Amino acid sequence: MARRGTKVVRLAAAGAAAGVLLAAIAVPAVGGAGAGLVAAADQIDLKPVDLVEPPPAEVTIVLDAKGGEIARFYEEYREVVGFDDIADVMKTAIVAIEDFRFYEHGAIDLEGTLRALATNLQAGEVAQGGSSITQQYVKQVLLNSAGTDAEREAALETSYARKLNELRYAMGVEKKYTKDQILEKYLNIAYFGAGAYGVEAAAERFFGVRAADLTLPQAATLAGAVQDPNATDPNLGRRQRERLLKRRDVVLDRMAELGRITREQAGKAKAARLGYKGTRLPGGCESSEYPYFCLYVRHEILGNPDFGPTAEARLATLNRGGLTIRTTLDPAMQAAAERAIRARVHATDRPVAAEALVQPGTGAIKAMAASRPYGNRAARGEISYNLVADAAHGGGTGFQAGSTFKTFTLISALKQGMKVDDGFTVGAGYRAAGYAAFKNCAGGNIGDPTHTVTNDEGSPGWKTLRTGTWGSVNTFFMELERRVGLCETVTTAKSLGIRRADGRALQEYETFTLGINEMDPVTVAAAYAAIGARGTYCAPMAITRITDRNGKATRYRPKCRQALEPAIADATADVLSGVFTKGTMSGVGGIGRDAAGKTGTTDGYATAWFAGFTPDLAAAVSIGDPRGSQRHKLVGVTIGGRYYGIVAGASLPGPIWKETMIGALRKVPPSSFTPIDRTRFEGCATHCRPAPEEDAGEEPE
Repeated sequence: MARRGTKVVRLAAAGAAAGVLLAAIAVPAVGGAGAGLVAAADQIDLKPVDLVEPPPAEVTIVLDAKGGEIARFYEEYREVVGFDDIADVMKTAIVAIEDFRFYEHGAIDLEGTLRALATNLQAGEVAQGGSSITQQYVKQVLLNSAGTDAEREAALETSYARKLNELRYAMGVEKKYTKDQILEKYLNIAYFGAGAYGVEAAAERFFGVRAADLTLPQAATLAGAVQDPNATDPNLGRRQRERLLKRRDVVLDRMAELGRITREQAGKAKAARLGYKGTRLPGGCESSEYPYFCLYVRHEILGNPDFGPTAEARLATLNRGGLTIRTTLDPAMQAAAERAIRARVHATDRPVAAEALVQPGTGAIKAMAASRPYGNRAARGEISYNLVADAAHGGGTGFQAGSTFKTFTLISALKQGMKVDDGFTVGAGYRAAGYAAFKNCAGGNIGDPTHTVTNDEGSPGWKTLRTGTWGSVNTFFMELERRVGLCETVTTAKSLGIRRADGRALQEYETFTLGINEMDPVTVAAAYAAIGARGTYCAPMAITRITDRNGKATRYRPKCRQALEPAIADATADVLSGVFTKGTMSGVGGIGRDAAGKTGTTDGYATAWFAGFTPDLAAAVSIGDPRGSQRHKLVGVTIGGRYYGIVAGASLPGPIWKETMIGALRKVPPSSFTPIDRTRFEGCATHCRPAPEEDAGEEPE
């Protein structure tokens, strides 16, 4: 009893002081006692203090190239709206229940505070608040601005010291803004429960309407929710909904008591059902229609120092910044890729197909699709990483790119002056003549005379740059790489943006030309897009414009450079176009317009690829088993309901690429490749075919 009595005495003393101070703020000083009250306030420096008001966390919206919504990122789901975009009945309801004298008092409601003080004295502790709407706004700002646990605890501390601090800020707020402005700010920052911050998000979440369209019972419900949003969170269950319904009726009774509505209106509104809809709040990439592209955009922001000096700061910008991010994704092209994949690979298949579409000349990523859904529910076959991108954009380790890398050896040969009919005779197997036969870019000897490379496709005999490419002859490209140089081939690949999906250094071994490095479809598509753009390589690009919460827009331009001489690119396109008519894709066929590409099949059929391009669009398709492509090869597998003895580049990736490109380019007028410089590249230079009698014993082509 003695301890409780002491606490009450202390509260009484504090209350008396607080009462004097509150009166000093709540009533004007008009001489005599008034002057004394002002003097008392001055003694503890109870003067207006400017409140630092960081903008409240807002939703970041990601849009496709046409303006359609892809995803939303947020820490707190909030959409800030103006005063005129909030229904008048909502404003009336919140003022009636939270601070009915809001438009009459200053920074504090003296009557409400003294009433709360009396309750606290009776309880022997701070049991009831008497905060005005302005004070509640200040508290929310301080809480939202807290960067540490200690700051958050200080913002929530139940003490008169905190109240006095809030009061100083509230005085500053009242001095700075009109009452309408304060009410607008409060309604935009308040938490209503069910994950909805601000009245616009709450109206959408609770009732599926805009804040401007709230009805009386809906407005009363939201007004009642702010007092204890966790206890009345309708998303948590029946008990919480019952509490919210009772709280709504309290608000309606209070509005009627104050004459804001009639008793009849209150009765009719109380007879209405709660009407909670639980509208699903748009989430991150998990709920996006285009999850893999969404992941790419998210990681593009998180990895770019332009959006903050640290990863934590960049995450805050994304989740709290209220940005509008315009991207390169083309919905029609995305749909074409998804259709082509779905037609041939089921989501339940062990192997997965992934495809990226990139625009030549800009690097714009037009689509990213995969056969598996994205998510964390492995039991449902979901994949928790980006199947279409590298590790820097949320991807995994990728799949070996196979014979798609032969293109870089072909380009290196053309750069060194070989013509398309230059060639040499190759056998069914290839073994390095010695360790010094191949040198990496560090000058190391990495030839392996103990390893024999054989042909998965194509026959031995006389092969030229054209026929060796069309038949994808391994032994031809091993010898070609030896002649032009391994490092030169690696350098060509790097100039076209080639880097491993896992971010590690490229493996520079003699079999580099056979695609031993693990890649992702975006990177490979961008490399092939450079050939379609006559040698102009553009880094993959997903974001074109970002508009901040204040309407300031920043545009992002393609990052391009001339990686290949245009004539070299033209000659490469000429050779690769024959893959459709005389090579590994002849059984699949072309797309009815100029196109070029290369199949990719890895050793032992571990993975399969196709990468190709037109002057308007490039795409790369990969297929492999994410459980481990070397352990689970594409041999004797059923994919899309069809059995395959083996899966090569033309078996599945090629047809997917073909159907995708036909659909994606349906409304794009066809463009033609620039013809090959015949004088420079046609015929043979120094590696011409021997006379027939010198070529005896070889298989005819």
